[in-house]
Amino acid sequence: MSRRCELTAKGVQSGNNVSHANNKSRRRFLPNLQQTTMASDSLGRTVRFRVSTRGLRSVEHAGGLDAWLLKTPDAKLSLEAKRLKRELKKRKAAAAN
Repeated sequence: MSRRCELTAKGVQSGNNVSHANNKSRRRFLPNLQQTTMASDSLGRTVRFRVSTRGLRSVEHAGGLDAWLLKTPDAKLSLEAKRLKRELKKRKAAAAN
């Protein structure tokens, strides 16, 4: 499983540890990923995602999982999130007809 947020695509960054003697050695900055269960209001079920804590706040700010998925470009989403977004669009189109 990769260290990447499934909703925001936030991943590992690299940088330097810098000592008091100004020696530099490479290090990795890992995202704060949490396994979380989110509820989809339109589909009436819950979905498990591995999301960064910042991504979780962004989803809440957008008004929930459904609103977040519909406004986010597909390039940022994981395969499972794209499937859920496609299912949401089908449900929304069926409700409109």
